[in-house]
Amino acid sequence: MKVRLRAIEPEDLDLLYSIENDRDLWEVGTTNVPYSRYTLHDYVATSSDDIYADRQVRMMIDNEAGETVGIADLMRFDPQHLRAEVGMVIMKPYRGKGYGAATIEALVDYAVRILHLHQLYVVIAANHHATVRLFAEHDFTHQTLLKDWLQKGHDFVDAVVMQRFL
Repeated sequence: MKVRLRAIEPEDLDLLYSIENDRDLWEVGTTNVPYSRYTLHDYVATSSDDIYADRQVRMMIDNEAGETVGIADLMRFDPQHLRAEVGMVIMKPYRGKGYGAATIEALVDYAVRILHLHQLYVVIAANHHATVRLFAEHDFTHQTLLKDWLQKGHDFVDAVVMQRFL
């Protein structure tokens, strides 16, 4: 299975809006507020798509049929230490079909061939066993457990930091 990572286009605004405002994703991300269409439109319009300027790059994930199946991020880019954090959302209808695995490999390829990074890392809720297993299957190793790192409602859950050297 192959995926293509591409820049966000204005036509992706509705999809971006639905993903960013999916409350189920807030517990595993770094946001807990809804985004307006205006804010997202402004992001798409003003993003330089330059990881050195923005310290992040967000890309849409397309499958071989040209359908957009999710969003991938390289964020918290550190050009001095040549590392970035991986973020990825595969939309519900496409989960469990190999798109996550293909996206990880596409991000690794981009990080190696284009950005020349030394490492990628990911922070995952420890109880998201399938996601932890997916990254482990792609040579990300468990580095540490962060106690009560992510808030879920009124509770806190542990997070796992995983790392892959490139």
